[in-house]
Amino acid sequence: MATVKFFLGIVCLALAGSDSLPGGDSINLRQDPALADRKRLLQVAEKELGVRERSGKNDGPRVAGYLSYVNVPEGSAWCAAFVSWVFGQAGYPVPRTAWSPALFPLSKRTKDIRPGIVFGIYFSHLKRIAHCGFAERSDGDWLITIEGNTNPAGSREGDGVYRKRRHLKAVKYFADWAKRKGVEDEN
Repeated sequence: MATVKFFLGIVCLALAGSDSLPGGDSINLRQDPALADRKRLLQVAEKELGVRERSGKNDGPRVAGYLSYVNVPEGSAWCAAFVSWVFGQAGYPVPRTAWSPALFPLSKRTKDIRPGIVFGIYFSHLKRIAHCGFAERSDGDWLITIEGNTNPAGSREGDGVYRKRRHLKAVKYFADWAKRKGVEDEN
């Protein structure tokens, strides 16, 4: 009888809230101390969905703001500037660049796809990473992203900020700029 009561007690705890049981949010937060920062990054990026260039030439008030944040003139490619601007709005001093390859130093690269990770797409004809954005979540072999200077077709010469669905095979690198030194080292 005591065993049955004990079992029912466990079931009741599980139904009342999973946060105190293994696998609940408190466990996930311990596994990823930067989770709140990652969510904040994606909230900032999500608010920019729908931003469009004024004339299709890397221009317009919001695009000028992204480019100004990294001290680059209007008319320049802006996917990395968008990523940097989002980090800045979320309280990070870095990254702060308009050059997409600079977002993938060895010290920041990861294979662990989490919300708020920066992804980079390699273009063989340019021999470098030439487009980037934020990973929002993975969905099987696909990555759901928020990215600037793209379009519905997924171009790196796009006209706005979009949510995209990209195949994981298209991504060359992932970089984790949301890690705060010392915090993740506790795990």
